[in-house]
Amino acid sequence: MSNKSPPPRPAPRLYLATPVVDDPAALLAELPDLLAAVDVAAVLVRLKETDQRTMISRIKALAPVVQNAGAALLIDGHPEIVARGGADGAHLSDVAALEEAMPSLKPDRIAGVGGLETRHESMNAGEMGADYVLFGEPDKKGQRPSAQAIAERLDWWAELFEPPCVGFAASIEEAYDFAASGADFVLVGDFIWADPRGPKAALIEADAAIKQAFAAAAMGQG
Repeated sequence: MSNKSPPPRPAPRLYLATPVVDDPAALLAELPDLLAAVDVAAVLVRLKETDQRTMISRIKALAPVVQNAGAALLIDGHPEIVARGGADGAHLSDVAALEEAMPSLKPDRIAGVGGLETRHESMNAGEMGADYVLFGEPDKKGQRPSAQAIAERLDWWAELFEPPCVGFAASIEEAYDFAASGADFVLVGDFIWADPRGPKAALIEADAAIKQAFAAAAMGQG
């Protein structure tokens, strides 16, 4: 039994970040079609900062559309309103925010984390019980590591650790590279919404890229 090979890695899935949501009406009109077009594991809702009651009502408007499509709805920050809005979890900006949010999110909700500048911080997040770690998102100044550095971090994590890792892709090419490097999920956002062909065409292309990368990596060509 000891020389049984490990189970094959599941194909990576898309994680879609919304534009900053002020009035959710436009997004509500677009989301059902987008979520029907490709397999999206989760949607990260980025809320415009306002009073809690308004933010909760926006989550409540979006949650059924996302969840009925079989995706999880996560809020960018604001762990204190996740349960009240009916969301599935929160994405936290760094290890300190993760630590603070864990009591309100666990065990029923998802707690993901980014802002992991070092391998040590990433391991700390894993030990704290993060449901996923995100690599490659821009920092507060808009700076991010090179695509190669992000791919190397994903490869390192996927090789050694159990919790899923997410690659923040700023282009179709990065989505391909990060899927090939071992990302369990590929987070796509602004470039999808800004695509001149419309978000649906961009999302379909991103989905095809991660599937192609996974297939190539599985055949030893990645």
